[in-house]
Amino acid sequence: MPVALDHLARAEGAAPVADAVRLHHYLALVPGPRDRRGRLYPLVPLLSAAAASVLAGARSLTAIGEWITDAPRWVLRSLGFAPDPLTGRIPVPHPGTVRRLLARLDGDALDTAIGAFLAARTGGTTEEGGLRPIAVDGKTVRGSRTSTRPATALLAAMTHDGAVLAQRQVADKSNEIPAYASLLDTLDLTGTVITADALHTQHAHGTYLRDRGAHYVAVVKRNHPGLFDRLRRLPWREIALDHYDRTHAHHRTEIRRLKTAAFAHLDYPDAQQALQVVRWRRDLGTRKLSIERVYLITSLPPGAADGAQLAAWIRGHWSIENLLHHVRDRTYREDDSKIRTGHLPRTMASLRNLAISTHRQDGYTNIAAALRHTARDPHRPLTALGLTG
Repeated sequence: MPVALDHLARAEGAAPVADAVRLHHYLALVPGPRDRRGRLYPLVPLLSAAAASVLAGARSLTAIGEWITDAPRWVLRSLGFAPDPLTGRIPVPHPGTVRRLLARLDGDALDTAIGAFLAARTGGTTEEGGLRPIAVDGKTVRGSRTSTRPATALLAAMTHDGAVLAQRQVADKSNEIPAYASLLDTLDLTGTVITADALHTQHAHGTYLRDRGAHYVAVVKRNHPGLFDRLRRLPWREIALDHYDRTHAHHRTEIRRLKTAAFAHLDYPDAQQALQVVRWRRDLGTRKLSIERVYLITSLPPGAADGAQLAAWIRGHWSIENLLHHVRDRTYREDDSKIRTGHLPRTMASLRNLAISTHRQDGYTNIAAALRHTARDPHRPLTALGLTG
């Protein structure tokens, strides 16, 4: 990955300004995979066109090619395509050209550029107490499986409001754990709270986060039997309730109760508190009641965040599936895609992350409606990506 792109990803973003947050500036640092000889179309306009088309709802490589072919002349100029000096016409790339380019891109460099662009659009959102929650979660692109290669697995870091800041591909015949540090290496973790599922409750991960200036809220399950048993046996009945929440949604009623206990000697790097979340869930159709107890640990000292804030971070991580992975599956039909060539599964996932995150940053909660709205006017995807003016 180019050094300049690495510095760009680590740079602290000020409040976004229109002239500073242009996707072109970030894509320009993605290394081109093509030989200079015979190259008709520059890399940045091609990538910008692919990004704009996915922002407007293109689900497939065919749809991306059709969007570029149908784009008006002024759109092509805004994207960076140059007119022919003799005829004045603006030639557009063949869909096969776009496919070959996307299949050969450096996925890490592209994801770093996208993450830096999205971070610059917001300037880094912090919550109460100056802490910024980031969720780490993985997804398998099931349609990318072949007879000789397993499906592509991706690990992403995402703000709790739905912006993907970084993504890395999990190596074949491996799992998400080795990709954890390389995923977060490109981010400034100072003043952040990292949430993840129980797979990432690893001593090495806890040490890494504290060395990088981040706090964690980590789920503890039976894969850590000693730690889990110690948390489970705490006198929770005698501990005061810190937060209570009752909601009605999706044809069910949920009650969540959170308790916290300060702990001086937990077998986990810099753990300061133990947490218990009890979730009561009743299905309004069947009237079936289920009760789940979840145990967590955090490096936040007592008083650094109140019960309501801790509960919001825990619930915010559980919502990542709906904010990102569910949208890519249902709205973009990612798992139904048969794209398998080269780096295409990851590249398309990166472009979808960019589109979903940009729409969420712009205030959309229904991504399908955002795609329809954006598709009706070619000004809209260009404006969102800072490609006009």
